[in-house]
Amino acid sequence: MIWPFKPRPSKQIARIEITGAIASETRKYVLNALETVKEKKFPALLLRIDSPGGTVGDSQEIYEALKRLQDKVKIVASFGNISASGGVYIGMGAQHIMANPGTITGSIGVILRGNNLERLLDKVGVSFKVIKSGPYKDILAFDRELTDEEQHILQEMIDVSYQQFVTTVAQGRNLDVDKVKTFADGRIFTGQQALELGVVDRLGTEEDARVWAAELAGLNPDKATCYDIEEPKPLLSRVLSRNQSKSKLGTAINWLEFELKTNGQPLWLYRP
Repeated sequence: MIWPFKPRPSKQIARIEITGAIASETRKYVLNALETVKEKKFPALLLRIDSPGGTVGDSQEIYEALKRLQDKVKIVASFGNISASGGVYIGMGAQHIMANPGTITGSIGVILRGNNLERLLDKVGVSFKVIKSGPYKDILAFDRELTDEEQHILQEMIDVSYQQFVTTVAQGRNLDVDKVKTFADGRIFTGQQALELGVVDRLGTEEDARVWAAELAGLNPDKATCYDIEEPKPLLSRVLSRNQSKSKLGTAINWLEFELKTNGQPLWLYRP
C-alpha cells in the first residue's frame, strides 16, 4: 500500500547540491534553496559539495547565509569528488563536515590571472591608444606588462582576500590562524589528510553524512529521507543541460564561459 501523504518537512532532511564552478547562478540557487529550508522548517540540511571553487563574493554570500541558518538547522557538509578552495569556504558554513578519504580538497588561497598578448599584437601590427582618468584604470590590460606599482596593488588585494579566507577557516574549524597558514598555501590534499589537519570532522560517504544529519536533528536515520531542493528550470532547459553535461564539448564551453566572465577577478578556485 502506498501511503498517500508526503512526509512532513520536520521529519525530513533538506538536501542542497553544489556542483561545478561557483558563480552568480550558483549563489542565486543556493540562497533561494536556503530560504526554502528556513520557511519549511527542516530540522537538518545535507549540503553536498562537488566543486573546485569559484568567485570570492559569491562564495562569501553563500557562507554567510549558511551561518545565519545554523541557529535553527543542523548542517552537515558532505565533500564529494572535489571540494576545494571556494568549496572549502562554503563548507565552513556548516557545523559539521564529512569527506571521503580520497576527496580532493584544500587549495586554500586566492588566484588572479590576466593575459599578456603584447608580443602577439606586435606581430600582427595591432596597438591600442588608451585615454584614462587615472594611472591604474587599465590595470591588467592584455596588451602590456604590469608595472611594479600595479603588481603591488594587486598583491595587496590578494593578500586581503587570502586573510579573509584563512580567518574563516580558523573560526569555522576552531583552529589557530597560524596553524591554518601552515597548510593554506594553495596545496591540495585528500579527505584523509584534511581529517588529520582538522579541516573535516569525519570520513565517510554522502549516505554516512545523511545518517549523521538525522542523528544530530533527533530523527530516525532509517526513516528520515532527503528532500532535494533543486534549481527550478523549464523542461527544455533541463533536457538541453542534461545533454550538454554529458559531452566534453559542453563541459569545455561551460568552463570557457566561466573564464571569460571572471577574467581579472580574484578567485578562490582550484586550477588543476
